[in-house]
Amino acid sequence: MVEVIYKTNLDNVDWHQMKSVLRADAFDNGRTAAQLKKSFENSYATCIAYADNQIIGTARVLSDGVCNAYIVDVWTLTIYRRQGIARTMMQILLDKLNGQHVYLFTDDAPEFYKKIGFTEQPVGMAQVIGKWLVNE
Repeated sequence: MVEVIYKTNLDNVDWHQMKSVLRADAFDNGRTAAQLKKSFENSYATCIAYADNQIIGTARVLSDGVCNAYIVDVWTLTIYRRQGIARTMMQILLDKLNGQHVYLFTDDAPEFYKKIGFTEQPVGMAQVIGKWLVNE
């Protein structure tokens, strides 16, 4: 098994590589490499997993630093799934959120999140303001 390195800083992230691997693994929501960079830089905390200097996982959290946090962009490259990588990234982020209400949205992995202590909430709502990813 290959060694996985978890980084919580954004030093030397290859944003074009991230964009490419997300697209190739069908986890691309349309952000450009520059938008990915801005998204991660504006986060409260981040975790990027690497194997052989290649990005194989991401997770980040948005937070007010006091009482509310929202976990987004949790992804593990398909060939590395079910090896504890997402669980480790989540734990790294959750360790930074003591005392906060942590929320996330998932439509394809609820059982995974239940296993690490999340409970389903009865109502969630969303709205896109303007056109998706057009915010300048």
